[in-house]
Amino acid sequence: MRAIVTGGAGFIGSHVVDALLARGDEVLVIDDLSSGKRENVNDAARLDERDIRAGLELDGAEVVFHLAAQADVQTSMRRPDFDAEVNVLGTVRVLEAAREAGAQVVFTSTGGAIYGECDGPSSEDAPRDPLSPYGIAKLCGEEYLRGWNRIHRAGHVVLRLANVYGPRQEASLEGGVVAIFLEHLQRGEETVIFGDGLQTRDFVYVGDVVSALLAAAGADGGVFNVGTGVETTVLDLNRACAEVAGAGAEPRFEVARLGDVRRSVLDVSLAERELGWRPEVGLEDGLRLTWESIRSE
Repeated sequence: MRAIVTGGAGFIGSHVVDALLARGDEVLVIDDLSSGKRENVNDAARLDERDIRAGLELDGAEVVFHLAAQADVQTSMRRPDFDAEVNVLGTVRVLEAAREAGAQVVFTSTGGAIYGECDGPSSEDAPRDPLSPYGIAKLCGEEYLRGWNRIHRAGHVVLRLANVYGPRQEASLEGGVVAIFLEHLQRGEETVIFGDGLQTRDFVYVGDVVSALLAAAGADGGVFNVGTGVETTVLDLNRACAEVAGAGAEPRFEVARLGDVRRSVLDVSLAERELGWRPEVGLEDGLRLTWESIRSE
């Protein structure tokens, strides 16, 4: 099929592009390269260097994997207007272009930032109480997809992602704590934990996320969590990263940041039942693969 990947020069998007090409699809990448890298784009894909907020033409596309986003919580706290421009207005532009082309949109949303604080694994019908402008904007994007499905009888799909990590993640962009820890350890630098380190997250390997995105294409609408269902404290993650890097240094603790939730873990049983998807890569193996990629750069 002919697929379009917005944000296809970025962390998750570039892996989606590789997977689509590997199965024989024709792929167009749309990315303004403000955070993505041209070298991330597979040579077999076409690249259209464009800002999604300016409007798109998607003639001939069958599915649009919409990953272009402002993806950092702390940036959204400092610049909520910019966050909304990219994550709300940009998503509307993509939806309208997809409607004109007759294409399905598979939209990457966020689990932890939308559900807010949780007392156990959050299912798709859990209360949505975002604690950051980023979470608010992503939830708004979801509502636009639901609205387009209702108004235009579309079949767009939302995937709420847990904390994604893996090769090509930029420590300075998405705020991926795994990338931050491993890059500091590689340079022999001290790692930093904000808060007491007992806050928990659901860490999911990028390869599993790509599999979920491909499984969602062709589904008739719906909202699905994509994670592991396993909680890991940030302190335990730091120790696991140090172990895979062969380092023994202890982290430094700093004051917790505004907008960061205390506990975040997703119930992924719906995706297993309806999409036939389940995570395959455990945290230890995923960290090893990520560390090997960083060392080979």
